[in-house]
Amino acid sequence: MTSSVNENQLGRILRGISIPPQPQVMVDLHMEQAMPDPDMERIADIIAQDVSLSAAVLKLVNSNAFNIEQKIASIQQAVTLLGTDSVTNLVNGLAVKSELTDDAIQALHSFWDTATDVAAISSSLANQLNFKYQDECYALGLFHNAGMPLMMSRFENYQSIIEEAYQTAEFALTDVENRAFKTNHSVIGYYLAKSWGLPKSCCVVIAEHHRVDHLFRNRLPGSRLHLSFAAILKMAEHIASAYQHLGGADEDHEWNRIKHYALDHFELTEYDFDGLIEICHEQGLGLN
Repeated sequence: MTSSVNENQLGRILRGISIPPQPQVMVDLHMEQAMPDPDMERIADIIAQDVSLSAAVLKLVNSNAFNIEQKIASIQQAVTLLGTDSVTNLVNGLAVKSELTDDAIQALHSFWDTATDVAAISSSLANQLNFKYQDECYALGLFHNAGMPLMMSRFENYQSIIEEAYQTAEFALTDVENRAFKTNHSVIGYYLAKSWGLPKSCCVVIAEHHRVDHLFRNRLPGSRLHLSFAAILKMAEHIASAYQHLGGADEDHEWNRIKHYALDHFELTEYDFDGLIEICHEQGLGLN
């Protein structure tokens, strides 16, 4: 099943994508699309490495143009449904929209690298824990910090503020952001994820991913799925050393505070968790 998308529909989709795609990913995609017989599975794998491109295909496939009853979180499934022409038009549209300076590219490197690493680790953990929502976990890992590049582009001192927060033992990133900027990346990320058509559980966790202690302490009826997503995300962030890459910190203060919630939720001991980390490392994940 494929559907052609007209220019007006494509324009509406692209207006909701404000995070620039990675230049190297765009090069890889254009090379694959230039092949006599483009490999859609290869194209999907390339797109899944990038926040902006993944958001674009998910937003498009979950739009009214396709009228799909159940929200799709799998980039591979989305690319298959869209077909070659729609994906090519979408990629070309983003390429025209995004012309990054060298400084902007450098500033976003940590964001891009961490997002793809956390996504892959989240998917691996879901598989290891027999949690059936692997695609959703990948999407959550990829998009959980999607508000950060927008905050970075809006506030010149954003990077220094978040580094200060990450390096503080009390670690309260969204509180620090709220005081400095009157908003935070989790709130912005929630509205982005919602507009891109991500599953409700992913959106909820994105909104609260730096307040998971509140989610666990004030658990609501029917919230177990949200808590499972949150626990996997926080484990993945720790394994990916997000505190180092995004905040320049030597210690993961947030993980130290909330790890018992994440581990207890899946009835894991510290020894069990070390085993999960080892498997991720064997898969080449979390080693950067």
